[in-house]
Amino acid sequence: MHATLSAQPTRATPASDAQRRRAIIATVLGNGLEWFDFTVYSFFAVIIARLFFPADDELGSLLLAVATFGVGFVMRPVGGLVLGVYADKAGRKAALSLTILLMAVGTAIIGLAPTYEQAGIFAPSLIVFARLLQGFSAGGEMGGATAFLTEHAPPHRRAYYSSWIQSSIGFAVLLGAATGTLVTSLLDEQALYSWGWRVPFLLGLLIGPVGYFIRRHVDESPAFAELQKQSADHSPLREVLSQFPRETFASFSLVILWTVCTYVLLFYMPTYSVHTLGLPQSTGLVAGMLGGAVILCCSPLVGCLADRWGRRVILAGAALAILLLSWPLFAWINHSPGWLSLLVFQALFGVLIAAYTGPILAVFAELFPTRVLSTGLSVAYNASVTLFGGFAPFFITWLIARTGSDMAPAFYVMAAAAVSLAGTFFIKDVSSVPLNP
Repeated sequence: MHATLSAQPTRATPASDAQRRRAIIATVLGNGLEWFDFTVYSFFAVIIARLFFPADDELGSLLLAVATFGVGFVMRPVGGLVLGVYADKAGRKAALSLTILLMAVGTAIIGLAPTYEQAGIFAPSLIVFARLLQGFSAGGEMGGATAFLTEHAPPHRRAYYSSWIQSSIGFAVLLGAATGTLVTSLLDEQALYSWGWRVPFLLGLLIGPVGYFIRRHVDESPAFAELQKQSADHSPLREVLSQFPRETFASFSLVILWTVCTYVLLFYMPTYSVHTLGLPQSTGLVAGMLGGAVILCCSPLVGCLADRWGRRVILAGAALAILLLSWPLFAWINHSPGWLSLLVFQALFGVLIAAYTGPILAVFAELFPTRVLSTGLSVAYNASVTLFGGFAPFFITWLIARTGSDMAPAFYVMAAAAVSLAGTFFIKDVSSVPLNP
């Protein structure tokens, strides 16, 4: 039996339809804006490499840039622990408001940082610090956002409600790639390297306060508000580690494919299309826009299906499809590189990523009780993301250079799919049961 609070928990009063709509809007906009700030770095990795990480050769410069992208993930477990516990103690709204402010500060530092030519070693040091700050913020975002939305949702609609979080990530990909496409299309190379690359980061700085305002003016989730009335003192982290090891391991294994798909098949592909396929940067960005748009539209549809058919069948089917299709699709774009093949590649993987990630957050919400949900998910999610997602671009870039095989990303994705497919057998479908307080 899992540990319970000293006071007997009571069921929270269900949220009204208006509260639920506001919760979806606040979470989708806030999460989308935060992920835009965190991931837009990847779309401009090639430019940042030259401006902040000069090296003797282009490969070395790129490796330093993508390694710095991964540095942001070093702080994610720390941010996940600190902000996850904060969300379980102070509330989802307070934690989500704090994360978006921290992300805006990190984005501002990148957008305003002097280049290596202007400030020497101080320039890349600033970029590293900003990525650490962004990573700390992102570490607490997913756990808080998931708890916030699923606690607003009725039991038979949890997958649909939580799928909007993944939809917001698709929105962030679409917005980041669209901004990158616009900047690279309208500016010549000199203007792009001089000031144009800063535009997306400064845009992210401007929209940060908007997300903060939205999140500060939304109601706390009914389940957490009811839990606060009991005023029971507990340690969310200690309880997660001692009482929920199986649930934490199941979440960890399921997140592996999610994070690999996100950071390899979405954020790394513009860089891969330029350096490996030899395509213009604009082509990779347009393909990224398509992938983001597909995820934005398809994730809620998959969430509805998961509420009807169950979570495991959709998760396992999507993981198996990704395992089987990764090799032939990567082989195809390498054999026939071009805008059409890359667009089809991103569209197909967009559908598969939506199919896998649409129901996944509902599964996590049903594994952990309300009192430790944000902490439990933050621990499992950020550990997996840090190990398998954050440094994926670095490992893949290095593997391609080391082995001479352009198929390195396919092997990486297939290995992740195999592990997460096995992880689907650790979950139970309790979609019709109210959340455990």
